[in-house]
Amino acid sequence: MEKIQAVAFFDLDGTLLNEKSEITSEISTAIQALKDNQVLPLIATGRTIVEIEHIMKDSGIDSAIVMNGQLIQVEGKKVYSNEFTPEEVAKMQKHVKQQGHEISYYNDRHIWCSGHNEIVSNAYAFIHSKPPMIDPFNTENKTVNMMLVLSEDGDEHYLEHFPEMTFYRNGPYSIDTVRKGVSKGSGVQNLFKSLDLPKVPTFAFGDGINDLALFEACDNKIAMGNARAELKERSSYITKKNTDGGIVHALKHFDLI
Repeated sequence: MEKIQAVAFFDLDGTLLNEKSEITSEISTAIQALKDNQVLPLIATGRTIVEIEHIMKDSGIDSAIVMNGQLIQVEGKKVYSNEFTPEEVAKMQKHVKQQGHEISYYNDRHIWCSGHNEIVSNAYAFIHSKPPMIDPFNTENKTVNMMLVLSEDGDEHYLEHFPEMTFYRNGPYSIDTVRKGVSKGSGVQNLFKSLDLPKVPTFAFGDGINDLALFEACDNKIAMGNARAELKERSSYITKKNTDGGIVHALKHFDLI
């Protein structure tokens, strides 16, 4: 780690991945070039490790800030984990049932949910994935790093009743739920603290609302051409779309490859 010259953080959907949620050969080649230039690449995502193992393999990236900052893995090793208490999980489960919604639970190795319905199917189809298994025992004797409320509405209800949590609606069918103060940005801070990394330039690549905190934590803020307007307004550079070679274009612009 002493030889690292910079750190680059990549969101997935709309950023590192193409329209089919896949890693292209151009991206994997660029990641190898980053490593050769002593730049540490990390995925920064709302998903968990088990969901992105194929992406990590295809891209050559073995480090990640996952579940919007709740857990950090570096070179295959867990270095940070923020976990919900059983009481927090039980309270959320109660409110989800009252609202007629379903919920998924996440840790670094497992995903399970309270039930299946059309919204659950749509939520996972939205990220080109299958719905997780239904676990009748839910959270019994399991670590929970992140919860996913599966709904098309109810945002105001959860904001009102859970001021101790942060909610990210990243699609029409689901709301990422993490502890207050936890974000991709806090993940950047916890990465440097956990590894005692030297102060080096940081680069954030993103397209969505949950990338705002990542931008705030990094020196160089690169918005994809397809990014939300709010992200572009806070960017230091706007690259091409993710489907038009935006990542490689930006890496070359900053002389990282």
